[in-house]
Amino acid sequence: MHTRFPPAILAIGRNYADHAAEMGGRTDERPMVFMKNPASACGASDTIVIPQICQQGGPQVDYEGELAFEIGRDCRDVPESDALSVLAGYRVANDVSARWWQKEGSGGQFCRGKSFDTFCPLGPLVPAADVPDPHVLEIETILNGARVQHSNTSMMVFRVPYLIAELSRGMTLLAGTIVLTGTPAGVGAGRKPPLFLKDGDVIEVKISGVGHLRNLVREA
Repeated sequence: MHTRFPPAILAIGRNYADHAAEMGGRTDERPMVFMKNPASACGASDTIVIPQICQQGGPQVDYEGELAFEIGRDCRDVPESDALSVLAGYRVANDVSARWWQKEGSGGQFCRGKSFDTFCPLGPLVPAADVPDPHVLEIETILNGARVQHSNTSMMVFRVPYLIAELSRGMTLLAGTIVLTGTPAGVGAGRKPPLFLKDGDVIEVKISGVGHLRNLVREA
């Protein structure tokens, strides 16, 4: 676990059209924004622990490989043209999601199902200067050696500068805030039959030029 959690974790839903389609939805005219509990953050090689509460609602814990960015200084009302100047850098992320708690268990609000401890593995920070263009990066997720997600950040509907500008409108983004930019198609809930994480699984997320997560899954 991280000894110091980020001040906030914001996340964008349905930011890849193919993922929106596989989940029975469509992309939005404006970003879908939700939050994860900062205490859900863990490290690139930490164990993802499925808590006993996730037994309610049946098998449901899913992976979502994502590019994340970190805000480098307190900011508000950032112009899109200047948005990249507030970045500290980028991280690989896995937006681990308990689907029943996300959709049925909490009144239709995403936060609970996204926020259990260890449900946000994050890779080391890569300085923004080392990633000249965050929209040309290959992203893949690998479950037990088999690739389950494969895309490119060029497929994002809402790009990083727009997200910074939009999220900072009227709302201060504190330094250290993490923003997850959405996941491409291939998540477990979108498969037939569904493919959910279970005890003993190894889930990996790789993003070219940014890094690699490798997390063991354990049931509490």
